[in-house]
Amino acid sequence: MFTGLVQTMGTVRTVAGVGGGRRLRVAEPAVAPHLRHGESVAVNGACLTVVAHDGETFDFDIGPETLAKTTLGALEPGDRVNLERALRMGDPLGGHLVSGHVDCVGSVLEMTADGDWLTVWFGFPPEFDDLLVSKGSVAVDGVSLTIVDALSERFSVMLIPHTRDATTLGAKGSGAPVNLEFDPIAKHVRKLFQKLALTTGRAGT
Repeated sequence: MFTGLVQTMGTVRTVAGVGGGRRLRVAEPAVAPHLRHGESVAVNGACLTVVAHDGETFDFDIGPETLAKTTLGALEPGDRVNLERALRMGDPLGGHLVSGHVDCVGSVLEMTADGDWLTVWFGFPPEFDDLLVSKGSVAVDGVSLTIVDALSERFSVMLIPHTRDATTLGAKGSGAPVNLEFDPIAKHVRKLFQKLALTTGRAGT
């Protein structure tokens, strides 16, 4: 599990094909020496497993499902990525519970600056409409954000200067794809209500 509080940004060093997937190498000297083989790290919001590391870089294997459901397949050498190591027991939960299991790819629709603050609208597939509420939480490229407005197939957030500087979101432009993970509690509640509706419907027949 993660919190959606990005700890640092890394730089993609290499991307290579491995079978039906890819091997991703990321450079971040402040993080690499502390990683363990098999450790989970959220890379732009997607939970990946460390398969190799040295004093400066670390590698991940990305499978076909992850490539199909996230933006990771489009990464190229030189790209910056958001990084967060997995929670440990006793760590503070400063954002919200994030699993690192990306639900879908959305896109930046528009950005409006108001001084140092930036309002950003994101688009997303319509089947996820009922998972978003105003003042709820969402993870965008692994960044825990509070929803300002939730409309059909779009929602807005406000980025503070720190978030713009400390994550990749500050460099996004209109049309840029982003990984979206919706609140896991909302997903469980939706499933329970769907089952309840199905059961009630059967009982009434």
